[in-house]
Amino acid sequence: MSQSAVKTSAAGSLKNHTSIRQSIRNSFTMAYRGILKIRRTPEQLFDVTLQPIIFTLMFTYIFGGAISGDVASYLPVIIPGILVQTVIGTSIVTGVQLREDMDKGVFDRFKSLPIARIAPLAGALLADTVRYTIATVLTFVMGYIMGFRPEGGIEFVALSGLLVIFCSWSVSWIFAFFGVIARTASSVQGISMLVLFPLTFLSNAFVPVETMPNWLQFFVKINPISHIVSAVRQLTSSGTVSSDLVISLIGALVIVAIFAPITVRAYMRRT
Repeated sequence: MSQSAVKTSAAGSLKNHTSIRQSIRNSFTMAYRGILKIRRTPEQLFDVTLQPIIFTLMFTYIFGGAISGDVASYLPVIIPGILVQTVIGTSIVTGVQLREDMDKGVFDRFKSLPIARIAPLAGALLADTVRYTIATVLTFVMGYIMGFRPEGGIEFVALSGLLVIFCSWSVSWIFAFFGVIARTASSVQGISMLVLFPLTFLSNAFVPVETMPNWLQFFVKINPISHIVSAVRQLTSSGTVSSDLVISLIGALVIVAIFAPITVRAYMRRT
């Protein structure tokens, strides 16, 4: 290889590294913008602050006696279920807000700034991890107030929280894709609820699988939500790292591998 070709190759490699660093830096800057927006409009956090409290109280006192005999026995069952339902459900907001920002022309204004084009999308997804973290902490705190004492220990509680946050972040790529291709924010919410609602309730989040009809048990056992809930229960109850944890992580990585590229491609075309 000639000396000029080597120099060209090195220059190109340096340019690519610089571009990647700039994209990462711009993405974190946009994520910080998203966090500031949440701080200025705290009502955006109503779903991740009130929902864990209301759902935990409601489901525990309504179903606790009927399913487990008493509230204390039901808490190890319901807290992981409420946690997964709340945090995964929060990921819908990613697509809805993305569509609203695109409709308002926010992303058009970003195009005039000297930032990486992918930064607004990546920043929005990063900022929403703050919402997932708040919902996770509040659910565990509410459970503790009601008497939930995870025998797995604080380290496995933290690990289960990180698992749910990562899985929710991966699912948010699906709803971000809906946000990019949909025409309105309301249609994003409608489509997302249509997908997530049956997955959440047709799972082992609230009731034992054994109480369901045989034909429904098959779906519940292969439902990805059931695997996440089971992984959280095993981590918090006994500190056990099981196959459900592995399946949940693999599933989350597969979702990111599929939806991240097509979301970015669709986003680039729209912006």
